Amino acid sequence: MSHEASGRNGVQRGRAPRAGTLTHAVLRLVWEQRRISRADIARLTGLSRSTITEIVSELLPTGLVRELGAGPSRGGRPPIVLEFDDNAARILGIEMGAAHVAVALTDLRGEVLAWQHSAHAVRDDPVGTRAEIARLVAACLAQVPGARRRLLGLGIAVPAPVDPRHPDRLSGLVLPEWHGRSGFRALASRLRVPLFVDNDANLGALAEHWWGAGRGIDDFAYVKLATGVGSGHFVRGDVYRGATGVAGEIGHMAIDPHGKPCVCGLRGCLATFVGAPALVARAEELLPRHPRSRLARAAPTIESIEDAALAGDALGLQIVREAAGHLGIAIAGLLNLMNPRLVILGGGLARLGDLLLDPLRDVVRNRTLVSSLAAAEVRTSELGPRSIAIGATALVLDAALDDLRMFPAPAERTA
Repeated sequence: MSHEASGRNGVQRGRAPRAGTLTHAVLRLVWEQRRISRADIARLTGLSRSTITEIVSELLPTGLVRELGAGPSRGGRPPIVLEFDDNAARILGIEMGAAHVAVALTDLRGEVLAWQHSAHAVRDDPVGTRAEIARLVAACLAQVPGARRRLLGLGIAVPAPVDPRHPDRLSGLVLPEWHGRSGFRALASRLRVPLFVDNDANLGALAEHWWGAGRGIDDFAYVKLATGVGSGHFVRGDVYRGATGVAGEIGHMAIDPHGKPCVCGLRGCLATFVGAPALVARAEELLPRHPRSRLARAAPTIESIEDAALAGDALGLQIVREAAGHLGIAIAGLLNLMNPRLVILGGGLARLGDLLLDPLRDVVRNRTLVSSLAAAEVRTSELGPRSIAIGATALVLDAALDDLRMFPAPAERTA
């Protein structure tokens, strides 16, 4: 379903179809440059001054673009500088993890104005998850006066593949208790905004491309390390989703065909080695050999494992090194297959920084073609734990810059 067909309501997945109008091209350019003159727009687009004047005259009444006054002159009359108004609208981005939910309210520049997060058994409790998300959304909107009147859209990142033909459906294999339906139309309807849905790793990649470590890079991979493991791929400047929307399921790459069974029905998947439950199980398995470990004080969690490694605990460090080894095998395969310029690690384990990266890079060096490795860098996310929710807001903004009808009218923003 295209956004054009759905107006201010409906469910979307991925980028909206390009409107193909000069007005939207100029709007996107002003947004990208933040401040720019009509003369510079004409120079960068190759359009005539008269055409630019006409387009800007269409944009000024929207309140998205405003005139700041005269800029520096290059000879002749000083140009009038235009500015994109980042506060003209607000966007809600939701990350729905396997065991938590998070909500970010941002402006039109990805700046987080309000943030809410809570642990929740998402996989097993669809009704409670929807209620918790609604509660966190209300809390974010309450923190920022006038946010609801300026709301542009609702973006949701889900921990499952998203079929481009049915973006409102969820994988029964990954989230069986949800019975194939996200059920978020009701929330979008109450907020009177369109709903956009995509896979969480795809949106992590989108956030990094717009705001983080992937800025200016058209070919890179984002790997999310959490309860499960997923990857999002930018290829030639856009998210690559594959024929049916399931590209990037790196967590189900077989590392050991004789390994433990995975929730997907296969054996020895990467997720069974480096997903949070697998690392906790490994800690419990090794604890008898490390009675003085920090992890012996209470039942291990993924957070306590990370904290232990950061504190130099021998058991915590062993678990991280083992995880880095398994992850390095998968990333080496990714580099050999797709040759990205950059691999960005996100999710909880990414906060370990060099404790994770150093042993991982060693494995990658030993398993990667020289030409693939020479072009690639492996690093952690610049956006931290908010990256995927921020990516969900970028999904909405990307569509809106191609469809002015999505933006609330100036009168609606102040009503």
